[in-house]
Amino acid sequence: MRIDTVQFGGRYYERYMPDLFHALMCIIKEQGQLRQFSIVKEGYPTEFYGIISALESQKNSLQELLIEKCAYSTEFENHLSPSVQNITYLNISYIEFSTQLFELIGNLQKLQFLSLWCYVDHIPDEDMKIQVKQFSEILPLTLQYFDLEDNWLGLYSEIFLNHCNAPLKKLLIYYLDNEKISKALIKFCKRNRALNYVGISRCLKLDDKIRKEVEEYVTLVPHEHIIVNC
Repeated sequence: MRIDTVQFGGRYYERYMPDLFHALMCIIKEQGQLRQFSIVKEGYPTEFYGIISALESQKNSLQELLIEKCAYSTEFENHLSPSVQNITYLNISYIEFSTQLFELIGNLQKLQFLSLWCYVDHIPDEDMKIQVKQFSEILPLTLQYFDLEDNWLGLYSEIFLNHCNAPLKKLLIYYLDNEKISKALIKFCKRNRALNYVGISRCLKLDDKIRKEVEEYVTLVPHEHIIVNC
């Protein structure tokens, strides 16, 4: 029997992790047409015991990848990028905002759906501005859907919108209660005529003036109406 979906998650004692991950690695390598893989591990492990490198064997079929609560490691850097030549859906949560992450996402030349939640509290303000600009500019031109999970970009959303060239059709930014961000969104809409919907979580509390100005260019909806789950 062939498996096209593998999901792994939960909290486990660390002493069992090598055996569990080794068994999972064997399952991955035995499958010829793995389409979806997800790993959600409590504790933000930095060691994956060969699981990420094993995904290289599925590079011709793997299309969806979900990684949550896992720390960026050398295994990500050395093995994940070559393993992701067909990925169209990527969901990564609770990961450090870094240049390594930019390079990974920038290499996904077939990526259409991206959901991302990053740690940014440790990054100085000026560095954050530079990194957000770099990140915005490397997004693949195939990207149609971007979910900025929670509000991790905050006020830097303005920089993101001013430098993003991806032809997004749906954007989830969660908050639109700042005039600078709303003006940046309007400019983005004028530049990117493909954008149809913007999902926000505080739709009911949205300022009427901002809503009226923005809705001349794009439809605003509660984020749950357009969210895409892996």
